[in-house]
Amino acid sequence: MVKPSQRKLMAKAVALKYGFISIRRVCRLFHISETTYHYVSKLNDDNDLIAKLLLEITSEHRTWGFQLCYLYIRNVLQVHFNHKRIYRIYCELCLNLRIKPKRRIKRERPEKLAIAQFQNHIWSMDFMHDNLMDGRKYRTLNIIDDYNREALESEIDFSLPSTRVIRVLNRLIEYRSKPFAIRCDNGPEYISDILKRWAKKNDIELWYIQPGNPQQNGYVERFNRTMRYELLNQCLFESIEQVKQQSTQWIWMYNNVRPHMANGGMPPVFKK
Repeated sequence: MVKPSQRKLMAKAVALKYGFISIRRVCRLFHISETTYHYVSKLNDDNDLIAKLLLEITSEHRTWGFQLCYLYIRNVLQVHFNHKRIYRIYCELCLNLRIKPKRRIKRERPEKLAIAQFQNHIWSMDFMHDNLMDGRKYRTLNIIDDYNREALESEIDFSLPSTRVIRVLNRLIEYRSKPFAIRCDNGPEYISDILKRWAKKNDIELWYIQPGNPQQNGYVERFNRTMRYELLNQCLFESIEQVKQQSTQWIWMYNNVRPHMANGGMPPVFKK
């Protein structure tokens, strides 16, 4: 199927090559109207603005797809254009990302994921691992608020034992107040007696997921994937200080700028 715009170009080429053929006849041959043949598109400044915004966003956030770019333009920049128009320009600029196919794995149905009803209702925490350029391994302790998916803390160091986890949680509670429950996996830092005693002393419940079911800790697991894809995989870090600096900047962007689908396309701090 040839588009009308392409048929128009073909008709003009034939009319130019064979000058003795009338425009009416050429239009009949290529099944287009004479209006289409003579139409000259007008330059639209809005299209240039949209293209400029898309190029700026994708150059700064290379992993953002169309949906995030559109929500950022509409909800954060407060520039209202039709999503079809933005998508058309997005495709013309060849900014589309490759869509990774989903792998369908048959598993037993796990317990339902508890949904937070308000801020500080449920927190989730989990560890991530990565390497510096010299091969040294470091860990990140990520803690988020399940209600609005806000990243509360990302503690980064070469070693993060249970005492360090408690220190981070105490620091969060000082300025944010304590949650009702904290969801985590069955890692050695989380099942230690010292963390259990701390939780009992502070009247905080520890919710452990079922072994082998990381989807029960889905909120922080999804955050981990975003952080790895948009930050850790995009940079080569020479020192742990560089990781901490870049991580702090990225988390501020994640909380205040990056649209989140679970919040109706708004950044986490916008949802109260």
